[in-house]
Order: sequence, then C-alpha cells, then structure tokens
Amino acid sequence: MSYNLLKGKRGIIFGALDENSIAWKTAERVHEEGGKFVLTNAPIALRMGQIKELAEKTNSEVIPADATSIDDLENLVTKATEILGGKLDFVLHSIGMSVNVRKGNHYTSQNYDFTHKGWDISAVSFHKTMQVLYQKDAMNEWGSIIALTYMASQRVFPDYNDMADNKAYLESIARSFGYFFGRDKKVRVNTISQSPTPTTAGQGVKGFDGFISYADKMSPLGNATALDCANYTVAMFSDLTKRVTLQNLYNDGGFSNMGVSDAVMEAFVGKE
Repeated sequence: MSYNLLKGKRGIIFGALDENSIAWKTAERVHEEGGKFVLTNAPIALRMGQIKELAEKTNSEVIPADATSIDDLENLVTKATEILGGKLDFVLHSIGMSVNVRKGNHYTSQNYDFTHKGWDISAVSFHKTMQVLYQKDAMNEWGSIIALTYMASQRVFPDYNDMADNKAYLESIARSFGYFFGRDKKVRVNTISQSPTPTTAGQGVKGFDGFISYADKMSPLGNATALDCANYTVAMFSDLTKRVTLQNLYNDGGFSNMGVSDAVMEAFVGKE
C-alpha cells in the first residue's frame, strides 16, 4: 500500500546488491511512495550484483562510486543532483564489509591492513559521504540521512568480529556529524539497528543461521525483515519524522531490551 509519503523527494541509495539486500527493498518502497533516486555501489559490487534490474524496475539511474573515495563521492553527488533536478532529500548508507571475516581471521588475530580497509568501507565512508554532502550544500532542509547498523556495536557477538567495532564507529559518526548537519542545514541523521537479516553480506558471518533463529526466539515480535526495515526507513525519510535526529533506532522486534525469553529458556531446560 502506498501513501505517497515521498512524493517529490529525491535522494541517493547506497548498497543495493541483490533482491535480498535491505537497500534493494528500500529502493522498491521509496519508488512505491513516489520518491526518485539514483542507485550507487562500488564498481566491483555492480559487476557482482543485479542492480541494473532494480534500476529498470524503479526508473532510476546507476552511478558507480567507491564510497571510500572523496573524488568518487563528489562526482556521485554532483551527478545525482543534476539527474534528479535539485538538492537531495534523503540518503541511505547501507554499506558494510569485513575483510577479516571474509578471510576467516579471528578477532584476536586480525590482519590490521584488513581491519583498516573494513573500517574505511563500513564506517568512515559514512563520514566521507556526509562531508561531501555538507560541503556541497547538497541536502534540502529537513532532509534525512540514514545508515544501517547492528546491535553488535553495543553488545558482544563474538563471531561478528571487527564489524562490531565498525558499527560502533558508524553510530558515533551519525551523532557527531548529525549535530553539525542539524545545526547548520536542518538535516536529520540517524542509524537504524536492524535484526539479523539474511542478506548476502550477513550470511558471510560464521553461525549466522543459528543466530537468526536465536534472535527470533528472543524477540517478542520476532525478527524484523528486510521489508520491515525498508518501511521504517521510508518513515524516517518522510516529513512525519522531521525532528528525529542523532538517534540509534531499533528495528529488532524488541530484542534490544530483552534479557531472556521463555522460548530460549525452553531450549535449555525443556518445558516444565
């Protein structure tokens, strides 16, 4: 169902790889709600993914960009405003990658070149994106910038590895840059902490399937889906949330406030 919440709004969506990705679902929902956007991802991800299919479906253009490159980001923002016909109203940062996880390096035995690369891609790219948007004055007043994060930024999930550190840094960037963006440009900056979601990237984490099941049993409402996250992001892009900023917003079925649940206890002690 569409309410035209984003009619007349325009933006950039980072990180749509395939139909399992949250960014892909968000692009579909933004399109349904009347928003216009350009899609972007790193050139290698564009070759691996199916983003052209999404672009055709949503009548949008694709601009390749390495989110760790200031030159690429400046080109992206310049072209996006030209294509869309003006300043931007929303940006979704849905980027994350750990080379250490991909290479099977334990948290206690990191390759620090890999650590730095993952940090740059997963967290610093968010600062770089906002710095370019800020310096180019590319956002409309009351615009909305969202980055996706995960609870491992604040609690221990051993196999999440250095991505936990990256997400903690990402959330701090949102608060710190969000202050200046709000004060100077009247732009909102928030992060959405999502349930574990079976995306292509998420499935690379060791034991991910088991953890999805655990989180679902811990959460009173069950895990939030990629579509749930897309709907929440649409709400955050809309004018209905124009004074929500500097927040880490949980979209996790209640997981973040749980200690233990009956379903989890039954797995250990059985039904009495």
